[in-house]
Amino acid sequence: MNLLFDDRQEDIEITNDMLDIVKISIAEVLKEEEIDENVQVSISFVGDEEIQRLNKDFRGVDSSTDVLSFPMDDEFQIEETMLGDVIINTKRVLEQAKEFGHSNTRELSYLTVHSILHLLGYDHMEDEDKEIMRSKEKSIMDSLKIYR
Repeated sequence: MNLLFDDRQEDIEITNDMLDIVKISIAEVLKEEEIDENVQVSISFVGDEEIQRLNKDFRGVDSSTDVLSFPMDDEFQIEETMLGDVIINTKRVLEQAKEFGHSNTRELSYLTVHSILHLLGYDHMEDEDKEIMRSKEKSIMDSLKIYR
């Protein structure tokens, strides 16, 4: 698994422990989905203003969000599969962890799992799809033993 990290925010210090949680979370999604770990994912940590701009530019939604996922259609499949890009709003990690009464680690792991599932084609726009995706998220978070 090849993970490319980019820290473009000032809300929190991105520690090696945090990067490890992201790696472990991605590995668990791949395991659950029975996907070879020969993948590449780009993970960027950004602030509220940048994610709002990206959300507006790419989705036409002029508001902040917690995470964005940009799947890569890797038709060439050279050596490793490029799954895509994940953009995590660190301000939302802090806010949502507090709001839901759990750790920043748990929120970071959940947002990582959620976004990787998006890269793999899961969505939550329709009720049936949302139920499937939430079930996958719960199963993976249970496997990780990172609880609220």
